[in-house]
Amino acid sequence: MKKFVGKNKEEALALAATELNVPVENIYVDEVVENKGLFGRIKNVEVTCYTDAMVVEFVQDYLKRIVEKMGIEVKTTPSYTDGLIRIKLTTNHNSILIGKDGETLQALNEVCRNAANATFKKRVRILLDINDYKQEKYSKLISIAKREASKVAKTKITASLSPMSADERRAVHNALVTFKHVKTVSEGEGRNRHITIVYID
Repeated sequence: MKKFVGKNKEEALALAATELNVPVENIYVDEVVENKGLFGRIKNVEVTCYTDAMVVEFVQDYLKRIVEKMGIEVKTTPSYTDGLIRIKLTTNHNSILIGKDGETLQALNEVCRNAANATFKKRVRILLDINDYKQEKYSKLISIAKREASKVAKTKITASLSPMSADERRAVHNALVTFKHVKTVSEGEGRNRHITIVYID
């Protein structure tokens, strides 16, 4: 986050837009402080704000610090689309950072997301991936889900899928949204949260 000072909030934001090279409407305000002088008159206004690019930079730097403390060198390639920060990691230690069934990668994702949420006081969506591990896992899960959805549509018998992380459930929900006569529902708590495929007329 950065602070900008102006005679009023509008002037401070205009200065921020110029320095950060983004439109004012793309700036998020975290805090506004009115500094008062003699007789309680407002001397200036201090605005603490940030942009999407600053959030991406924070997540990328935070992730690098964690991985480097593990003694692993990593290269990160970030992108930002539709409110989702995607960061591709390139390293010679893929298996260590992915972990069993992707648990280490998911833990890194959660730690970075929680840090960003706390810093910027808003919900930040993050997806970390190593050598397309996540994309390949999505493809497998979607293939299984479509097969089960076809069975549900024919037999009208509800089917439950194995527990998944939030991003995996989202991928499956999106993949099945066009299926006729079925709907998907997330059920369960914590690590047991999973998708149930239900028949509908």
